[in-house]
Amino acid sequence: MDLDVTPHKEVVPNGLPSNNSPQLPVTVTKPIPYTFDLGNLLCYDSNPLPPKPTEPHLAATARDAAQGLINQLLTTCPITAHPSSGVLISLPAPSTPLPREKPLPKPKEETKWEKFAKKKGIKGKRRGESGGKTVYDEEKGEWVPKWGYKGKNKEGEGDWIVEVDEKKERERAEEGPSGVRSEGRRERMEKVRRNERKQRANQRNQRKSNG
Repeated sequence: MDLDVTPHKEVVPNGLPSNNSPQLPVTVTKPIPYTFDLGNLLCYDSNPLPPKPTEPHLAATARDAAQGLINQLLTTCPITAHPSSGVLISLPAPSTPLPREKPLPKPKEETKWEKFAKKKGIKGKRRGESGGKTVYDEEKGEWVPKWGYKGKNKEGEGDWIVEVDEKKERERAEEGPSGVRSEGRRERMEKVRRNERKQRANQRNQRKSNG
């Protein structure tokens, strides 16, 4: 983190000393030395205050702490000058944990599938594992879906030239020029229909066992 220390025009609020006031010393000495967290621009003053401190005393104490912080920054932190951004001080990493601005996010509620998978001990597949949803395409050099849009199972359907098996081509002679390209789609649709038939059979068997 960089801190801009380029001199700017001073604005003096009402009631505070102006430039005409006597200049205060730059060196600050305290019975108990200050401790600093420069990453957060913090100066800790462990020196006790009087039982009933006055406003001028509190203002002087705050001024000394601010001066001590500035002295520490200028003597321990790297200072760089840039033509565009001016003079910058590089701050170290903060050492004091600060409270969060906003509350912690609430845990995300598990979906029905996540609850079911957790109950049954089903673990998700990582990319590339057997049974996962993606497969590596060596020609494209990237991971692609196994099924669906741009899926690996549709490979070759959009090719403008296709290698032909003469025996199968004779069998599909009556289907026209699109027969070779539609073969993969026919096989895929047939597999879907088989799965649907198996699913209906499983549902019938489940109803019989429950009845």
